[in-house]
Amino acid sequence: MSNFSQMVFGFLATMAFITMVDAQGWIDAHATFYVDSQKGACGYDTIIEGYGDKTTALSTALFNKGATCGACFEIQCANSKWCKPGAGTIKVTATDFCPPSTGPAAWCNPPLQHFDLSQPMFVTIAEYKAGIVPVQYRRVPCAKQGGVKFLVNGNPNFLLVLIFNVGGSGDITDMKIKGSTNNWVPMLRNWGMNWQVGGTPWTSDQSLSFQVTISDGKTLELDGVVPPNWQFGQTFEGKSNF
Repeated sequence: MSNFSQMVFGFLATMAFITMVDAQGWIDAHATFYVDSQKGACGYDTIIEGYGDKTTALSTALFNKGATCGACFEIQCANSKWCKPGAGTIKVTATDFCPPSTGPAAWCNPPLQHFDLSQPMFVTIAEYKAGIVPVQYRRVPCAKQGGVKFLVNGNPNFLLVLIFNVGGSGDITDMKIKGSTNNWVPMLRNWGMNWQVGGTPWTSDQSLSFQVTISDGKTLELDGVVPPNWQFGQTFEGKSNF
């Protein structure tokens, strides 16, 4: 390849990279709102577990069978007479699933990208009477206070652990667990942000550690986050976050 050809190839590669980066900006979608939804398809009790009203349900295309639970989005109303002037943007955490439906209001059906916001979030950016508005969104890092939290349920032969208050990208791609008397064991996603493990008896006479990997590839190891003499139904908070 000549020097000139190499320069042209390099220029085109650079332009392609710039275009790809630009494409990571705002993405078009629509938004509606729900009322009085506290527990959702990600497993969170949004009030008890601290998410409050800054939440959204995701359409099938965005929910990704629960893999997007915990992710954070920045959303702005766009190109509608119902947008509130100067409202700016909202930031919400994915906590629920907006299921497909039939009829003209099937906004959550594939392949549509749709947000069903909590009512307080919707009326922050748009008029209540609009019902549905066009929006633009982008993924943003989750800013959470305190450490990653774990709610331990199940029985000694089957642990079901809800993980929440996760910073960084917010969504979990891999989890491992280790008791003080054994080695790291992979966990499987059961549903939403509930992860399961069986086999080895998980008795309360030992401490439990977790290794959590989020979708941006970062891994956090929380040693002994669950101390000995724990009980099912208890929540434990790590000393760090992403």
